[in-house]
Amino acid sequence: MEQPRHLRGDRYRARRRQAVGRNQQGRHRADHSADKERSSGLHFHGGTAARYAGRTRRRIAGLRFGLTILGSNGAVPSASRYASGHLLHSESTDVLVDCGEGTQLRLQAAGASVGRISLILISHLHGDHYFGLPGLLTSLALSGRTAPLRILSPPGLRDRLAPLLELDRYGMPFPLEFIEHAADDMTLVAEVGELEVYAFPLRHRIVTNGYLLREKPRPATILKDMIEAHSIPYAAIPTIKQGSGYTTAEGRFIPHGELTAPAPPPRSYAYCSDTLYFPELSNYVQGVDLLYHEATFLHDMAVEAAEKGHATAHQAALVARNADVGQLILGHFSARYRNVDEHEREARAVFPASTAARDLYRFTVPFTERNSE
Repeated sequence: MEQPRHLRGDRYRARRRQAVGRNQQGRHRADHSADKERSSGLHFHGGTAARYAGRTRRRIAGLRFGLTILGSNGAVPSASRYASGHLLHSESTDVLVDCGEGTQLRLQAAGASVGRISLILISHLHGDHYFGLPGLLTSLALSGRTAPLRILSPPGLRDRLAPLLELDRYGMPFPLEFIEHAADDMTLVAEVGELEVYAFPLRHRIVTNGYLLREKPRPATILKDMIEAHSIPYAAIPTIKQGSGYTTAEGRFIPHGELTAPAPPPRSYAYCSDTLYFPELSNYVQGVDLLYHEATFLHDMAVEAAEKGHATAHQAALVARNADVGQLILGHFSARYRNVDEHEREARAVFPASTAARDLYRFTVPFTERNSE
């Protein structure tokens, strides 16, 4: 199995977990009143809800590596919890992960720019994970999109969408590429902007991919005072960034480590839905900063969860703890649960850095202080 480059030391992971936790907690109070509005059926068209959507738009514009929850429910959506959908923001592009019914409405409510989406990842071909695609693709076509778009999924998605959108007769007014892959191990399946995208197998009733998205390694940071002290020419800087040292005019060799500061470690996010619990899953998501793991049921329904190919909040927390992730986000809640606070409590008993997803909640992963000075 190809080992992803996201394994880190314990001290780093502890700092990253604290930073992500502070970031999410800082938003919790501001999000609480908006969450009440969502539960009462408002759709962000006016009043306080509209102001909240405006704040969301401004925050998204400044994200460098962050996640917006577009839908947190399971197969049956509700007025406050839509079907599955995540939007991962990076420096140069956005990636949509699953596209359940109503996703494009949630994108609008979040103030997201759909033009930034260059890749869509579909975990599996159950409707609550892709029924939003026909509407979204139609809207992109009507909006005059010309930029290419890739959709990566298990086999069979294009065959389902082609008749509905008449792809074989008319196509789309922008380049649309379907990449179909059934993961049987950790596999690099795409690169987009500064992100590497890996697929790995989950265990559900049909073929299901999990996804890991991670920043590509950054070059080391040049120390300006060292460049000036040794009169290093600008032309030599690119090779120094790539790992070379420098020999001065006097013949003195200066090692690379004295001329640079370490680059920030790549940040990462993994998506695991839908899946039953299996301990080996921790190997695929080892050390990621943000782990989304389905928690369709509470643990008193563990038997039914396994029978239906799903997991409990307790089991999701076991995966997070064994993988030593930075933050666990729970989601894909059964419609039988009107409140998901108990999912959060159940998970935190096993893994304290656990949060139940709420629609339009945002999570960011900052650089550690050690690497951002």
